Amino acid sequence: MQTQLANGLTCALPASSPLAKLLASQRTWVGPTAKQRLGILRRAKSIAIVGASPNPARSSYFVGTYLLQSSDYRVYFVNPMADTVLGHKAYPDLASLPEVPDIVDVFRKASDIPSVIDDAIAVGATTVWVQLGIWNQEAAEYGESKGLTVVMDRCIKVEHARFHGGLHLLGFDTGVISARKVVR
Repeated sequence: MQTQLANGLTCALPASSPLAKLLASQRTWVGPTAKQRLGILRRAKSIAIVGASPNPARSSYFVGTYLLQSSDYRVYFVNPMADTVLGHKAYPDLASLPEVPDIVDVFRKASDIPSVIDDAIAVGATTVWVQLGIWNQEAAEYGESKGLTVVMDRCIKVEHARFHGGLHLLGFDTGVISARKVVR
């Protein structure tokens, strides 16, 4: 196995060696930049939350609450096991939504991401946003090869709040509502 190291040098390693396995497990995929993510959020009008939960203790519930209260997006909840989430109809799959979502926000385990990408492609969605803590590099590369924009291991709520003045770059609440100076 020919491996390129971070310093640009290459070396031959047996594929079964522990070092080759470690290097293969390293994250090399790079998604959209912060400026590109801001563009994605600004252009979007609708978001489908796949894996939305009616359980208030789940992060998808919290993100759904935030998006409904703090954004102008049309928010759809996708969960075949729920009838409603946050008082809104829950849909069994992306194909059942009344419109093609601009962003498919995914709260599913990493091994489920390829099938969600296939579903997103099938309905004509253009962006799949995989939530914080979920990583599937092969799925991201596959999605991009099919023309999708893929954002991975980032929370859409945190990104939206950060870009709209509600969070410090590190994720802390700044308390700033507007950058405009008050004139008296």
